[in-house]
Amino acid sequence: MRPVRDVVIVGGGPVGTMLACVLAVGGIDVEVLEQREQPSLRSRAIGIHPPSLATLAGIGVLDALLERAVRIGAGEVRCDGRRLGQLSFERAAPRYPFVAALPQYETEALLRQRFEQLRPGRYRSGVTVTAVRDGGAAVLLSTDAGQVEARYVIGADGARSVVRHAAGITWQQLGRRETYLMGDFIDTALADTGPGASRAVLYFERGGVVESFPLPGGRRRWVAMTDFLATDAGSADLAALIRHRTGVRVAEPVGEASAFAVQQRLAGRMHAGRIVLVGDAAHQISPIGGQGMNLGWLDAVALAPALQRALLVPSQAASVLAGYDRTRRNAARRAAVQAGFNMNMGRPAHGVRLGARNALVRALTLPPANELIARAFTMRWL
Repeated sequence: MRPVRDVVIVGGGPVGTMLACVLAVGGIDVEVLEQREQPSLRSRAIGIHPPSLATLAGIGVLDALLERAVRIGAGEVRCDGRRLGQLSFERAAPRYPFVAALPQYETEALLRQRFEQLRPGRYRSGVTVTAVRDGGAAVLLSTDAGQVEARYVIGADGARSVVRHAAGITWQQLGRRETYLMGDFIDTALADTGPGASRAVLYFERGGVVESFPLPGGRRRWVAMTDFLATDAGSADLAALIRHRTGVRVAEPVGEASAFAVQQRLAGRMHAGRIVLVGDAAHQISPIGGQGMNLGWLDAVALAPALQRALLVPSQAASVLAGYDRTRRNAARRAAVQAGFNMNMGRPAHGVRLGARNALVRALTLPPANELIARAFTMRWL
């Protein structure tokens, strides 16, 4: 019979694997069950904020990540061909005065490699969890590869979490739904301004926001708000939309464009007995502003000591996990408010609304507000 693990994490994406690494470094007996046979090669999340960089340093991954990543030290906002304002992250995060940009699949690969070093053979791919039962003293997982038992089970299995559903935890809707089109292109800005110019650009245009972020390998990520979910649109459609709104002619595409919808939801609670949720299983926050993956990592940082305490002193388990639930749900609400503000600022604007929005942007990028905004965008308060 398989041993009873201290912790089993369902979901081996960036949040689940980060938590596994943090727990392993802390001496916890942990295993990861991942449904996918092969890792996804979709780029998805790219921004890694200063608090997450500190955590990556703590598990021994940061140096390898920074060798591959682009460092974004500043951002600017533009409209109608003019710069409205700019932000520097230098004073907001003195230790790591930048946001690191790296495709999610590369970040995941580094985390998996590190976990394999810490707990060889404990990352199990191609394992589908079919049922979760909290028996009081332990949790029994039924999978297509047999049964697994653990003292605590962590749901890191995304927005359609099997673990959350098994625990009977429901969603709460936060705000309205928005749609976007995203794609990567060769970065012509490097030729214009030199290889050291790595900055994000937000185009708050009349027809809706267009965002631009540098990536490794001389690429740039472009994201544009759309009126509907344009599932049939390609890179040429995105390039035409970017040119129409901003006047920027992007270069050759790198891969195909993809459409996605954003909705914000929060789980009614983040733990039930011996079952705990992290990341997208616990909250869906708009990726606009780069908060989703980083918020999940901050969940992991908060959960690790709570689990250690719960395992060491079982009589305190309910209290420490309730504290995790309270603090991280509050953080998710704050992140949702910030993401909602970001999305609202990026919606189409004309006439009086356009003038008011541009005036607000100018004010927010000047002292003293600019330091607060820089701290918010680097997730220093979550």
